[in-house]
Amino acid sequence: MRRVLSALGARFSPRARLAHALRLIEDGDVVAGVALLGSVAEAGVPEAQFRVGRAYLDGTGVPPSLVEGARWMRRAAEAGWVEARMVLGTLYLFGLPREGAADEGVRLVAETPADRVPDPASAARWALLAAEAGSPDAQALYGYILADGPADMRDVVAAEGWFSRAAAAGCPQGYLGLGLVWMRAARDEAGHARAAEALRVAAEAGLGSAQFMLGALTERGQGVARDIAAATALYGRAAEAGVRAAQARFGLALLEGRGCTRDAARAESWLRRAALAGDREAASLLGDLYACGGDLPPNYIEAALWYRRAASEGHGAAWRALGMLALTGAGQSRDVTEAARCFRQAAALGDGRAGADLGNLLLDQDVSEEDRRDLGQYFAHAAEAGDPVAAFNFSICLTHGLGMARDEQAAAAWMLRAADGVVNAQYWYGRMLLEGRGCAPDLAAGRGWIARAAEAGMADAQVALAQLMLTGRGGPRDHAAAAALYRTAAEQGQVDAMFSLGALLGGGHDVPADRAQAQHWFRMAAERGNALGQLMLGRYLLRGLAGMSDPAEARLWLERAAAQGVPDAAAELARLGAGPVAGAGAG
Repeated sequence: MRRVLSALGARFSPRARLAHALRLIEDGDVVAGVALLGSVAEAGVPEAQFRVGRAYLDGTGVPPSLVEGARWMRRAAEAGWVEARMVLGTLYLFGLPREGAADEGVRLVAETPADRVPDPASAARWALLAAEAGSPDAQALYGYILADGPADMRDVVAAEGWFSRAAAAGCPQGYLGLGLVWMRAARDEAGHARAAEALRVAAEAGLGSAQFMLGALTERGQGVARDIAAATALYGRAAEAGVRAAQARFGLALLEGRGCTRDAARAESWLRRAALAGDREAASLLGDLYACGGDLPPNYIEAALWYRRAASEGHGAAWRALGMLALTGAGQSRDVTEAARCFRQAAALGDGRAGADLGNLLLDQDVSEEDRRDLGQYFAHAAEAGDPVAAFNFSICLTHGLGMARDEQAAAAWMLRAADGVVNAQYWYGRMLLEGRGCAPDLAAGRGWIARAAEAGMADAQVALAQLMLTGRGGPRDHAAAAALYRTAAEQGQVDAMFSLGALLGGGHDVPADRAQAQHWFRMAAERGNALGQLMLGRYLLRGLAGMSDPAEARLWLERAAAQGVPDAAAELARLGAGPVAGAGAG
């Protein structure tokens, strides 16, 4: 009966027809209700125009259409409907299809995402009209435009005022805006605490962005007590709300077991959702997950898929990972040319390790001369553009004639340019100066460059500088400093340094002899295949130079040294065969 009376009343006025249309929709006859709304909207009723626009935007009772939704929203907005103005401001902010002239001033003619053009100025105009009319949502929207819109529109003080008005009306977006403004302005713990409190209100209202930002503050312990478990829970809530960055962060937390039980399967699921939404870090992490295996079986084909997705978004490490897959033939045929292409892309995006990978490819036996020429051209162009790693690799190409004619003078010049930023280049330029390769010999300058590389922690440079200090080449002799350098390099695993430190401590140098320590370092070198270390360890054990003799073990090490072609090892073996020998000098 109610529906019959409503239909009868609808014959007499647009307002009655509007009420009947809403009744039809409420009763479930959505298509008929929206059709009736359309006729009322055509009659110029703003509320009907707004509701028709909303129906097109939501796809309720009509096919979804951003074009038609925006057209009806504009008519309602121009007629003064406040909510329509707020919605139209939002549409303009995030992009409407391109417009062309028509009877109504705008005619929306395309609906594909690629054709949508944000119009912050129009967004601000409509949002301000709605905000001034008292819409809290519009006040928050206008505050957002003033805080984060184009630089020429920004006014943070005014933005804070509009956010405050929205928050005072209970609008969660107002609290979110205040939280973000205060977080950016925070210079101390009190400032962060104020921001965190505003974000907490917005987060409790269910705003995913607020949950994510509050999670980040909680993870860092800014404005709130540091609590990894609470931060992960907030990331999880934001991830469920569809916040892409939170999905990636929550997936990583599940992968590492940060503040939650480690769960690789759930981690993969969340990282996948973030990656499919366009998060390149999540895509790269998925690539790592499938490439490394562990909780999930290795799947190099799947890994390559995710690395490519991340690489297409400009992720340098993902390009390098693709290069490693191509170079090792993981999940595909080995392809050095493809590896070089990927490493070049990674290096161009700033991945420093990729520059070293490209340099290593130059020496790969499987790299064709054509590939070396391509690499050489890449290094030449990048070096000219100021890339110090490329300058180092270009110098190596010129030094050895890899993919180009040898030119030691040019090699030295490029190595010098690289030396300001590349430790390896400092070492090699120092050697060039010491040897006079491509430049006039300069022992003092060469020693200085090698010293710079040694100070930066390069073990080979530390060994080279120690040898210069032993001989006094390019500067004063300093055996104590040489011993310290050998020890530093030896502790990093540099085998030649282990042998040299043993030789210094064995006696005959300007440092106190310590044969027990000498034997220790000879053993360290010997166990790592150093032939002279094997010889000296054999001698020490044969003669008991460190206090204890062991002819059986001495024979073992001397035989290993002899097998590596050390002439003195054979003489020591002969001595061993003749019987015990009295202790003598270590040399």
